Amino acid sequence: MAATGQLADPAEPHAAPGAPADVHFLGIRHHSPACARLVARSIAAVDPAYVLVEGPADLNGRLDELLLGHELPIAVFTAHRAEGHRHASWSPFCDHSPEWVALTAGHRAGAQVRFIDLPAWHPAFARRDNRYADAEQRYAAAVERLCAAYAVDNVDTLWDHLFEIAPPDGLAERLAAYFDLLRGESDAGADDTAREAYMARWVRAARARAGGRPVLVVTGGFHRPALVRLAAAEEPAGGTGDEDWPEVPAPAGDATARSFLVPYSFRRLDAFDGYQSGMPSPAYYQRLWSDGPQRAADALVETVVGRLRERRQPVSTADLIAARTMAAGLARLRGHPHPARTDVLDGLVSALVTDALEQPLPWTARGRLPAGTHPAVVEMVAALSGDRSGRLHPDTPLPPLVHDVAAALDRHGLDLHGDVRLKLTDPADLARSRLLHRLRVLGVPGHVRERGPALGAAPELTEHWAARPDDDRLAALIEAGGHGPTVADAATARIEERAGALAGDVDGLGELLFDAALCGLREPSARALAAITRAAGGANRLDALGRALAAVLALWRHDVLLGSAGDAGSGAAIRAAVRRTLWLAEGIRGGGPAEPGRLAALVALRDAVRHAGPALGIDPVPTLATTARIAADPAAPPDLRGAALGLRWSLGAGGEPAHAVRAMAAPGTLGDWLCGLFALAREQVVGGERDLLDVLDTLLGELTGHDFLVALPALRQAFGWFPPRERETIAGHLLARRGATGAAARSLLRTPVDPMVVARSRALDAEVDALLVREGLDREGSTP
Repeated sequence: MAATGQLADPAEPHAAPGAPADVHFLGIRHHSPACARLVARSIAAVDPAYVLVEGPADLNGRLDELLLGHELPIAVFTAHRAEGHRHASWSPFCDHSPEWVALTAGHRAGAQVRFIDLPAWHPAFARRDNRYADAEQRYAAAVERLCAAYAVDNVDTLWDHLFEIAPPDGLAERLAAYFDLLRGESDAGADDTAREAYMARWVRAARARAGGRPVLVVTGGFHRPALVRLAAAEEPAGGTGDEDWPEVPAPAGDATARSFLVPYSFRRLDAFDGYQSGMPSPAYYQRLWSDGPQRAADALVETVVGRLRERRQPVSTADLIAARTMAAGLARLRGHPHPARTDVLDGLVSALVTDALEQPLPWTARGRLPAGTHPAVVEMVAALSGDRSGRLHPDTPLPPLVHDVAAALDRHGLDLHGDVRLKLTDPADLARSRLLHRLRVLGVPGHVRERGPALGAAPELTEHWAARPDDDRLAALIEAGGHGPTVADAATARIEERAGALAGDVDGLGELLFDAALCGLREPSARALAAITRAAGGANRLDALGRALAAVLALWRHDVLLGSAGDAGSGAAIRAAVRRTLWLAEGIRGGGPAEPGRLAALVALRDAVRHAGPALGIDPVPTLATTARIAADPAAPPDLRGAALGLRWSLGAGGEPAHAVRAMAAPGTLGDWLCGLFALAREQVVGGERDLLDVLDTLLGELTGHDFLVALPALRQAFGWFPPRERETIAGHLLARRGATGAAARSLLRTPVDPMVVARSRALDAEVDALLVREGLDREGSTP
């Protein structure tokens, strides 16, 4: 697409046909340096009375806060709560954002600057997390045709070719033609229509107030054609000079919406890291904005080479020369006056990557880096992204949560730069633990728990938190402030928000319950318990129900520590989960390999009967009767049959496992059956008379080589239930049966070769011997 002509003055914005002569519409792409320069030149050229910018109109009373003197990038963060649901969104700005240049350059020029779009909480943004998200999905067909015509991979490369690297002459006309083409072939939805109608009202009001002076309107290019049409259709007979500004919508009813400035980062801006809102590679485009295309290209090469050398990747001076030469040659071949982003990247790949690439180059498409991306390419993308983080001016207003957390950390003597070791039996340490857990559920970085109470584990009375300083901590705290003014309120709101999203997900509710207890939040814990009790009755996945039961049991076993001693809600949830677990387990039919999830569910069932049964009045008789039926049912999966027998054995109901194992000795079922048995009765296997081990030793010795090879994978999984010390005990017993000393038992646990490889090698050796015998040959190759 060539320019349709050049402006007499390249600094003057292109006049839209049919639009009022005193209104200048600039359609831009978010975070585009070329568009940002055009905005700055246009403000200088037309000296507008008003600069109207696509942005949240409810922030107009706080523009001075935006202009305090922050270190960019920053973002406006908005949190909206309504009817138990929360929506969060961001409006990010960096130095080369056209919207930011419109705000700052307009302010310096003495213009009245206004945001003119609907607030971020408005239903028109319900499906957006980022206000400045490109509308590329709406004009994909037109972009594909343009990419084919210009022989480029995607819209980012197309954009660089047409606008970022191209000469600035006629830029406004080219942008207008580009966005007219895209909008002309695309359908605008109801959300866009509502936004554009609202923005047009601001244009009309500004024009009426301007008294004939110019008005400059800076919006995403997709909206420009519609705004031009609306402005032409609403041409007023004459401005009165006192037209009211459009009313800014307010949240309805009990809904709340709050906005704060947050530090942002190039990492969060980058499309390669999942941010689909405009220009990728923010560090490169920052250089392009500040230093121009040639220096940006040189800096990109130097940064990539520097990163590779820091990681001890060999990059010679010859490689560097080759990369620059290739980039310059590609630029000339592609008609670029200076190397573009993809010219430099393709040149670097040609010079530095000698291996065959298993993945497409990431700059040929949008999205996160796929697994298997070449390490050198990873460093190239990292250099494109950069590591800059923004910083708010000290006078920036912050949400109450930030101050509450700072006071709480000080009150509890917690240092953000030191590891924390806590004794949970100490009330002061327990309070510190709950504060750290509340910050964890809010997603606030700073500490990572490395040890402490866990689902399905024995009671743990200590915690260890490792310090993990993070540049995004303040941003995360500000964003968490959308949940509530204090850390207790915010954590409660976050827990309840998760509970609403989980509905009948008994698995997720179990995790949620444990989090609420660790945070010391009694009311959310009670509500989560009630939800688990309701969901347990309709649960249809044994593994998920087992995890929920394990969560409730963990609270029961920590009782006083986590404040759940004698809790009636825990008892009701445990009883409901026990009943449903028995019903689900008895209904499972078929074969197949052992499933750790359902075995863990029976472990939770066993622990419920063993630890909580006496206090909650859970009669063990139904459990023992059901598991007896499962253990004897030939239609039940082998692992479940073994687990049922193991559960009975572990509860003291016998079951004669040494006899039962003979009935399950087939190579295809033995390992799976043992997997279930060992999962439920590991202590009994190693701590009893060990008759089972003797029988098992005999059975395995009777297997043929082929049968042993069939059984081996499942057998390895089964013995994986034993920790190393117990495996050593078993090995010692087997050696004793053979008259060997137990001192060599440990050596059997560490074979230099994978046992599967050994077994296959022995099977192959036996096949070779059989073949030689059949053909009348011996090992030395002689014939009879």
